[in-house]
Amino acid sequence: MLLLCACKNPHEEAIAAEISQNYNVPKEKQLIVYTSHKEEVYLPIIMEFENQTGIYVEIHAGGTTELFKDVREASKESACDIMFGGGIESFEAAKDLFIPYDTVDKDKLDQRYVQERGFYTPFTELPIVFIYNNKLVRKADAPTSWSDLLDEKWKGQIAFANPHSSGTSYTILSSFSQIEGEDKLDDFINNLDNHVLSTSGEIIPSVSNGTFLVGITLEETAKKNILAGDDITMVYPKEGTVSLPDGVAMVKNAPHSYNAGKFIDFVTGFDTQKYAMSRFCRRPVRKDIALTVGFEKIEEIDYDIEKAAKEEENIFLLWDSLIKEEE
Repeated sequence: MLLLCACKNPHEEAIAAEISQNYNVPKEKQLIVYTSHKEEVYLPIIMEFENQTGIYVEIHAGGTTELFKDVREASKESACDIMFGGGIESFEAAKDLFIPYDTVDKDKLDQRYVQERGFYTPFTELPIVFIYNNKLVRKADAPTSWSDLLDEKWKGQIAFANPHSSGTSYTILSSFSQIEGEDKLDDFINNLDNHVLSTSGEIIPSVSNGTFLVGITLEETAKKNILAGDDITMVYPKEGTVSLPDGVAMVKNAPHSYNAGKFIDFVTGFDTQKYAMSRFCRRPVRKDIALTVGFEKIEEIDYDIEKAAKEEENIFLLWDSLIKEEE
């Protein structure tokens, strides 16, 4: 049984509570997961976790930035066990919200992304890529470097989601700042020309249908949509890209902390990691899994996770000063 609750929806939450009561699920068989993953990612993983463990999962899904706020409130009421999804720089910025936990396979994970004290655990590695519309943009004209995104010809033509709802967008802003310099970040934001999408899920469709000419997204999202037939091309920035994992963490005051540990062990386990690569086009964070065909070696730029966490407030202030919300 899967208890699926939309964030901030009292009606659905009441239904889930009623279902839980009707089935009389014992506390030792419960888990509350807040996730910013798309349903196509979290649902099969959580269903398999339920099948293997007999633990019944209540899910709260939404955007990364808003969910972190919701998790903080839920933690005060002992109403959340796990935060699943969102770049690890978001977890780094909110370390005070989590309980340290070392997964059983910690030594098999890419140590670049393992948090020393175990406040969070990497899930999958997600390189940032550029995309462009094949019908409207010639290959020779497509952006191939981060600095190309500052070109006047892309003004108002870059598909980009609001970082207040998309954790990926914050990662991109922070990456741009670290790669091109903080003084260039305002130039990039201005080049969006106040054309901002509500969620990161709108980026691929808006480039594919020609609403925008180019976009910035994650490798896994681009790969899946290209395989599905979208007429777009994916480009790795020539000077290198940021390849940052998303994370999973146990929340303070977790009412089912033992089960929360089981969940973290499960999503970082060999089978789940291999499944995430084959099914979702995500790079595993385990070093004992060989990459399949199509996951070529990429040039990575050093990304300062602690700096990204510390500058979060300033980047949001800059964004809000340059992007005007529509009335």
